[in-house]
Amino acid sequence: MKKIIGSLVVLLFTVVLTACGGSSNDESKNEITIGASSTPHAEILQEAKPLLEEEGITLNIEQYQDYILPNDDLESGELDANYFQHIPYLEETVEKTGYDLDYIDGIHVEPMGIYSKNIKSEEEIPDGAEVIISRSIADHGRILALFEAQGLITLDENVKKAEATVDDIVDNPHNFTFSADVDAGLLPEMYESEADTLVAINTNYAIEAGLNPLEDALFIEDENSPYVNVVAVRSEDKDNEAIKKLVEVLHSEEIQNFILEKYEGAVVPVGQDNK
Repeated sequence: MKKIIGSLVVLLFTVVLTACGGSSNDESKNEITIGASSTPHAEILQEAKPLLEEEGITLNIEQYQDYILPNDDLESGELDANYFQHIPYLEETVEKTGYDLDYIDGIHVEPMGIYSKNIKSEEEIPDGAEVIISRSIADHGRILALFEAQGLITLDENVKKAEATVDDIVDNPHNFTFSADVDAGLLPEMYESEADTLVAINTNYAIEAGLNPLEDALFIEDENSPYVNVVAVRSEDKDNEAIKKLVEVLHSEEIQNFILEKYEGAVVPVGQDNK
């Protein structure tokens, strides 16, 4: 009799542990922790959060102020996904670090703009002006292509625009000097302190600094920019249903309308597959 009772207790204990473990696993599948830049990414995610809750998915948002840690934390497993970077930056990170990261889809484009505190129009840009750009190599070709599009420089036609560097400038009639010694997050400070220079500022940092990209930039990328911001994941999680549902919500008409209305064209939603 004691053996039977003991066996029943063990069996009951095993069932309880199994049930608890199953519950925990089910919860983890329906909870996402995503890293994001505070503006506009975290703001967009906050808007998507209640829509995901309707789907039974809890969204936890971790805000970052730099471009390095979100990929480090994604690779280490502290995050399930991140949403802060465009495709060339992600590809550069993977190449440099060996991280096994990929992306599910593109969500929006943040047009790169050129700003100056004292120079009020493109016509006022003096010969020999300094252009301050971030140390992020992934943005260099993007910025140089923007200058070429304005007719201010000419790049080597044999080099891909996205991969261009200052060394690929074949004609610089205004003798611009391109300086790449600061992190992207410090560019608004350079805009304030280096009043007579040109500063290439990513839209998220421009908005955080109180700049209106459409009004304050001397010139800016249009909606055809290839630098779409994506939801990045570890490669093993590309088919994660909860993260795919997040992307689906971010592509929804409600969220895309929110982006258009809140940022008034400074952030452009992208609703189709970009890969």
